[in-house]
Amino acid sequence: MTELLLSSEQMARMEATYAEMADAYSLVAAELGFSCDGCADNCCDSYFLHHTYVEWAYLWQGFSELEAGAQADILGRCRDYVAGCQMAEARQERPQLMCPLNREGLCVLYKHRLLVCRTHGVPAVMRFPNGQIRHFLGCFRCQEIVTSRFAGTESAPHVERTPHLSQLLQLENELCLYKRASLPKVKKTIAEMLLAGAPSY
Repeated sequence: MTELLLSSEQMARMEATYAEMADAYSLVAAELGFSCDGCADNCCDSYFLHHTYVEWAYLWQGFSELEAGAQADILGRCRDYVAGCQMAEARQERPQLMCPLNREGLCVLYKHRLLVCRTHGVPAVMRFPNGQIRHFLGCFRCQEIVTSRFAGTESAPHVERTPHLSQLLQLENELCLYKRASLPKVKKTIAEMLLAGAPSY
């Protein structure tokens, strides 16, 4: 079994892509007058599934740098999270549990947080090679701003995710040695990724 681990050069490219995402997010947030300050909601209890080996590898890199005690604590939280999700799904409910990386309101692996954690909030658009366009409306607070100020969501400022996702896809292909199409598809929560260990094939 081969572990899929990022090289230092690939790590640098990931961080550059994430920095571009942050700049784009900040620009749209400023145009909308959007801020998370004082929000009664917490995005860290939203149920998200993640789908790339490259982000899994990036998350795992951050986790592996923690001390053994911190790792054990997080893995315990991950097991509780997965059990809680299974119980919610058995009741045919969408899970709403605090992310196992959230400790007293702060992300333990903030530098290594994933794309969804970095981009959720403001409106965004993603364009597919087949011409399909997918619109992300943003969080409920941002949707209220858009509804009050714009005639339609498509006319509101938004982040164009396509170039950033293209960069991640290139890294994904490199990491998987261009065998991505033959590997099992990733569809995991952060908790499931960490419990599974480093991505491998």
